[in-house]
Amino acid sequence: MFYSGESRSKDRNGGNVGDWNREHVWAKSHGNFGTSKGPGTDIHHLRPTDVQVNSSRGNLDFDYGGNAVKGCDGCFRTTNSWEPPDRVKGDVARILFYMATRYEAGDRVDLELNELLNNGSNPYHGKLSVLLEWHEMDPVDAFEMNRNNVIEKWQGNRNPFIDHPEWVNSIWKKGSTNTDNIRKAS
Repeated sequence: MFYSGESRSKDRNGGNVGDWNREHVWAKSHGNFGTSKGPGTDIHHLRPTDVQVNSSRGNLDFDYGGNAVKGCDGCFRTTNSWEPPDRVKGDVARILFYMATRYEAGDRVDLELNELLNNGSNPYHGKLSVLLEWHEMDPVDAFEMNRNNVIEKWQGNRNPFIDHPEWVNSIWKKGSTNTDNIRKAS
């Protein structure tokens, strides 16, 4: 499971206590794309999670702090934010960086990162400054690289921020908005 780190049988998929289900790391309500082809089914941001942990996360934006979440060592929640465990903070950040560059004007939805919490149904996710920190604190690992390779075989594209983590600074830390080369790579 993405947040809890537990293993669960593939047969335990469902909505009951002890089951796992599909987490949309970029909350599907942030842009109202639901489970539609494109952002709603993009494997790069779909991860298995414990049903109760996924329910606790809901569609919250990402930030530090809050109360500990039952069933997820290292997860914290406030009324408007979610903090995942340290071991997946960089994964979360790179997933959101990918979604923000993959889905642009002309796609079903134009997804963007911002500094806000409580983005509601707007196609935004926050908090960018925190995601930048998480990207640095939890570098790309072998699991993430292998997952990127497998997704390429199934979906036909890659998360460029796993292959080139340095591109994050080129785009967001220097205020650049040129994502043309990134979009071509993904």
